[in-house]
Amino acid sequence: MSGDEKVEAKGEQAKGKAKEAAGRLVGNERLTAEGRTEQAKGDARDAKEKIKDMFKH
Repeated sequence: MSGDEKVEAKGEQAKGKAKEAAGRLVGNERLTAEGRTEQAKGDARDAKEKIKDMFKH
């Protein structure tokens, strides 16, 4: 996995988790949903890079 893509994926996942937690804390469903969406994007990016790595070896 390229280092930059891995960092971006992990950062997106962390940002999403933080948004989701903040949304739950203040009772904002929209913020919670945005956090879940960002986490899913990070998960998808992470999975894509893992698949790329499988085919490189």
